[in-house]
Amino acid sequence: MKINSRFVFNRLTDNNMFLRTISSALCCSLFLGCVSSDKTTESPRVQSTLEIFTIASESRDIIYQTDENFEAPNWSRDGGFLLFNMKGEIYKIPAIGGRPEKLNTDFATKCNNDHGISPDNTQLVISHHEKESGKSMIYTLPITGGTPKLITPNAPSYWHGWSPDGKTLAYCAERNGEYDIYSIPAAGGEEIRLTTAKGLDDGPDYTADGKYIYFNSVRTGKMKIWRMKPDGSEQEQITFDAYNDWFAHPSPDGKYIVFVSYEPDVEGHPANKNVTLRLMPMEGGEPKVIAKLFGGQGTINVPSWSPDSKKFAFVSYKLLE
Repeated sequence: MKINSRFVFNRLTDNNMFLRTISSALCCSLFLGCVSSDKTTESPRVQSTLEIFTIASESRDIIYQTDENFEAPNWSRDGGFLLFNMKGEIYKIPAIGGRPEKLNTDFATKCNNDHGISPDNTQLVISHHEKESGKSMIYTLPITGGTPKLITPNAPSYWHGWSPDGKTLAYCAERNGEYDIYSIPAAGGEEIRLTTAKGLDDGPDYTADGKYIYFNSVRTGKMKIWRMKPDGSEQEQITFDAYNDWFAHPSPDGKYIVFVSYEPDVEGHPANKNVTLRLMPMEGGEPKVIAKLFGGQGTINVPSWSPDSKKFAFVSYKLLE
């Protein structure tokens, strides 16, 4: 990691790219926090491909492709369908492939790629950018569509995990210039700060037994995978090599975590980069490269395992002329 480097990472919504810029001054492991930016920039045209990776055969199967940017698949808890975001809307597609259908999210038409499904498969959680402030806030609504209910009173907030008992949401949020991981009752209430280290903590996702939250943190000077107890205690680093690792998702059977890795010189989690998907045993061990692709932002930001843990979904990209 270079001294005085800047971490830039994107969260896409509608036709704009919302930039959050982390200003850092690094000396060994010192990281001095992050600030938010309202800048927008034109996104290049891409072809997006929704793929299914099968663990046993290590095969990749395409179920949907379009010359539009879409992101972040979720796999339904009954295994029947996938959700993804495109142009600020949420779309539903059969897990075997087919024609996507737009879900009714009422006024929430600026959804970013931080969305997911409740453990009982009845609720959808979305992160929607408010019209007035342009900042992301977290809402829930019926999985069949409907009027969203505001959960997080503070912004910006970006959802990432739903506890297996259905009672708690975990998310990344900026408060007072620092991005940390928070939790809040799924029905709404007071948020609890779980991380306090300097620098970005992001991407919290619960294990199926509810014992741990996996997340990514730059507190050591490089973005690595960590885990902690749901109350924020016992925070420990999980990955250690030269790559920058983001968005670890534990499999429902508790055997693996899958995450996206950027090359050592890539800062933040930008779109349109050569990245790898890596699989790692939950009990520890060396991460294994299982897929190489063009992507990054939008590829696997949120939980996307099939309920039987045999497969997971992701998005790859191709630049168009």
